[in-house]
Amino acid sequence: MLTLFHHPMSAACRFVRLAFGEYGEELALVEENPWSRRREFLALNPAGTLPILLAEGDVPIIGATVIAEYLDETRGVLKRERRLFAENPMDRAEIRRLVDWYLVKTESEVTRHLVRERVLKPLMPEAAGGGSPDSAAIRAARANIRQHLKYTNWLAGTRHWLAGSRITYADFAAAATFSVLDYLGEIDWREQNAARDWYMRVKSRPSFRPLLSDRVRGLAPVSHYADLDF
Repeated sequence: MLTLFHHPMSAACRFVRLAFGEYGEELALVEENPWSRRREFLALNPAGTLPILLAEGDVPIIGATVIAEYLDETRGVLKRERRLFAENPMDRAEIRRLVDWYLVKTESEVTRHLVRERVLKPLMPEAAGGGSPDSAAIRAARANIRQHLKYTNWLAGTRHWLAGSRITYADFAAAATFSVLDYLGEIDWREQNAARDWYMRVKSRPSFRPLLSDRVRGLAPVSHYADLDF
């Protein structure tokens, strides 16, 4: 069994878990607090970032998109219609663009700040950057949520899945991101019907169930978090 070093409130880590789950691949999960900078963890990845996959022979593969490429090359190419990538180069480019949108752009504008301020800071020692949440950072992140939700609503309303006619890595990158924000109660789904319906479809897949069981010490999820129909 492969091993994934992860944090439950990391969208990138959730993306990897969803992708492996979609292929029916079990992962041994090791929860890691990157700010602790454990010697053994830094030996795997001197950058001290997540996720890290210990692949065959315990070789570390670092980063969500790198892991996704590895997964496609070792498993996905055998899945035919269930493959989470695409055969056509232009379709692959669109999938990669959207994965980058959610795991890089949305992460840098929204998710990273809300997770750090609301989830991580109360758990981190002061020497590692812990302390009281920065209300200005929270306000700025919340102001950016609507743009990303509206864009997702447009994608979901004009395509069957976000990148096209079938479910791909793009859907799981977006769902991983929104699942973190949904856990925190930061999303108002009421005015974004297409995005809400798309998220319900992804949320109802068996690969999503482990994420709905995730809990963070000292912070319970919003009441509808685990409900498949909100």
